[in-house]
Amino acid sequence: MCMRVTHYALRIMTLLLLAALLAGCTNAVPPQPTLPPERNGTAPEQPIVRLPLMGPAASTSAEMSGMAWYGEQLVLLPQYPQRGAPPGGQQLYALPKSDILTFLDTSTTRPLLPRPVPLVTNGVEGQIPYFQGYEAIAFQGNQVYLTIEAGLRQMMGYIVRGSVAANLSEIRLDPTTLRPLYPPTNIHNAAYEALLVAGDTVLSFYEANGANVNPQPTARVFGPDMVEQPPVPFPTLEYRVTDATPVDSQGKFWVANRMYSGSRNDYQPAPDGVALRHGTGPSHARSSEVERLVELHYGPNGITLTDTPPIQLELTETDGRNWEGIARLDQRGFLLISDKFPETMLAFVAQP
Repeated sequence: MCMRVTHYALRIMTLLLLAALLAGCTNAVPPQPTLPPERNGTAPEQPIVRLPLMGPAASTSAEMSGMAWYGEQLVLLPQYPQRGAPPGGQQLYALPKSDILTFLDTSTTRPLLPRPVPLVTNGVEGQIPYFQGYEAIAFQGNQVYLTIEAGLRQMMGYIVRGSVAANLSEIRLDPTTLRPLYPPTNIHNAAYEALLVAGDTVLSFYEANGANVNPQPTARVFGPDMVEQPPVPFPTLEYRVTDATPVDSQGKFWVANRMYSGSRNDYQPAPDGVALRHGTGPSHARSSEVERLVELHYGPNGITLTDTPPIQLELTETDGRNWEGIARLDQRGFLLISDKFPETMLAFVAQP
């Protein structure tokens, strides 16, 4: 009798143990996949401060495509300078640094009004088949450099030099300095979108420098006489490079690095080396958009990435902001400007 009770007891205990194990398996949380470092959402992100504009410079029709400091004036470059200008004329826009600092440091909410700066092109556009507008601007003393995008089925770029009149009363281009910038590949709407001034040398960067579309990226180099010099290496950097700041005393500078999710088929991004190294912020981990600033260095070995983490911008819930221009604001941070997507936006991003 005792043996039978023991036998039944063991069977009951075994059944209870199996039931407990099954219940535990049913309620257990399945193991979560480990996100790759570039999608972990733990890297810091910076918010932007919008600086509202008014007047013709605020119109999306101008399609702002670059900006740079000329002394204490921030010069805004429209892709199409004739839009918003008087009939038959063309113009850029200038905004005093003092107005920007007043907006950032006081409680004023009054929009900023950039003043027009006449642009005399001397027929430069007429020398360029399928002219598509101006893309980048940089100053070197009283000289100005602009890049131009052109092309129909085959994209093409150009660089041209000009002069700046006293008090920034006029910018005048010299058509004899127009030089071609042949793209290393043919991507729709991609050309030379950024200019870098380093001493008496001017460098221009192609927009696409990712591993799958431009395996050996370089920067085009021009001397003060506009004679092209040998190109220098440029780092593999996924997504678009849309503008650059001048170099600092250590040869460092920043570029605007942007990707619109709808253009991934054109740019075919490879694994993002910058994000793999430094991680991605929370909003970037949830989005296929990329909005960030990346620090580079110009030295004897060409242009290289620095160890500084990128400045990632807090993304919105929309399709993103197409940042086309970047400029330093002293040691405080950076100013950015977008084209017409989603609208003309001038913004400040603090240095972390």
